[in-house]
Order: sequence, then structure tokens, then C-alpha cells
Amino acid sequence: MAGLTTGGPNVDVSLLYRINGLAHRAPDWFDRGVAFIGGYGIPLALVLLLLWCWHGARRQDESTAAEAFASLVWAPLAAAVALLVNVPLREFVARPRPFAQHDGLDVLAGATGPGAGWSFVSDHATLTMALGIGVFLANRRLGLVGIALALAEGLCRVYLGVHYPTDVIGGFALGTAVVLLLAPPAMALLSPLVRAVARSPRAGRLVRAKGRVLARPVELAQRPAESDLAA
Repeated sequence: MAGLTTGGPNVDVSLLYRINGLAHRAPDWFDRGVAFIGGYGIPLALVLLLLWCWHGARRQDESTAAEAFASLVWAPLAAAVALLVNVPLREFVARPRPFAQHDGLDVLAGATGPGAGWSFVSDHATLTMALGIGVFLANRRLGLVGIALALAEGLCRVYLGVHYPTDVIGGFALGTAVVLLLAPPAMALLSPLVRAVARSPRAGRLVRAKGRVLARPVELAQRPAESDLAA
């Protein structure tokens, strides 16, 4: 895997310098803002987006709500699986961080924690894209917002000088692959559990809003009675 770590005049390195070079001309407050958004803001926004999607799914009919809820449960689980897959992958590829290979980069966010010395693939890109694709399975419109947030996260990681563009692309691919490839067996396991929860008098409120399913039959049952009274 040594070829992946070499620098030189290639597109990956040139894009790194172009994007990170913007930090040299940006004010300090903007750099701090990008560091915060890339480190915490976008992941938090995706969690809030997932919760918003769940809130809307509860107002649908029982079958649709159960399917959407199962997808939303799978989203964070898939993100966790993708991050676990990335642990041996990073050790196998063993690509150093860009600032360890190239001079002149403006490093705006430190890389800390286990495996911090390795760059491929980006945990942040993997996590955010897995969540974005997971939301997309439940709600197409909100899922597109989630995917856009994940793309912004990847751009932030390169801007901060802690990842190559291919690290980010690899993270996007890993997150997407885990969510989509494992979705069929995951949904086969989660869907019966979610439907069982939906039938519970108390826990069912996690899946559907109170009285949402019963409102339509009650309304239909009242119509003959009203016509009888009118007669």
C-alpha cells in the first residue's frame, strides 16, 4: 500500500493544497468556525435531522411509519458498523496524515485518538455519509439534505488539512456500501421488532403518533351514524 502514501504531482495532492490553501487567506474566525462545524456541527446536525425524520414518520400510517422507523434505527447502527470496519482498514492501508507527508499545509484541527496517525479512510466522512444514506432510506427529501451535509463534512476535513480528498471519497464509499449492502438483512431483522413495538400500547408511540392509526376508522364509523340522525 506504499503507493497510496506517496506524494508528488497528482490530483489528490493538488486538490489538497488548493482546498487547504483557502485557509491561508481566510480570517481566523472562519477557520475556527470550519473546525467546529467539521468536528461537531455537521455530525450533530445529522443526528437532529434523523430525529426530525422520525418525528415526521410517526405521523404516517402504521405500515409506513414502521418501515421508516426501522430504517432510522438502521442508520446509526450502520454508521457504527462502518466505523468498526474502518479500524482494520486503516491499519491495513496505513496511509500517513497529509501533514506528515507534505510541507506548507495549514493544519487547523489536530488528529487525536486511536489510529490518529492514519488517514485513509476518514472516520468523519464514513460516519456522516452512513447517517445521510440511512435517512435517505426513510425519507428521500430529508435524505438528500443529509447527503449534502456529509459532502460538506468531507470538504471540511480536507480544508482542515487532516485528510486527502481520496480519504474522504473512501469514507463516503465505505459508509454508503455498509448501509446499502447490509440493509436487506438488517431490515429483515428490524422490521418484525418494530412492528411488535408498534402494537404495544405504550412503546408504540415511538413508532407512530398517539391516535394516528385509529383516527380514520373512527371517522368512517361516525359517518353512518350522522346520516341516520339526519334521516
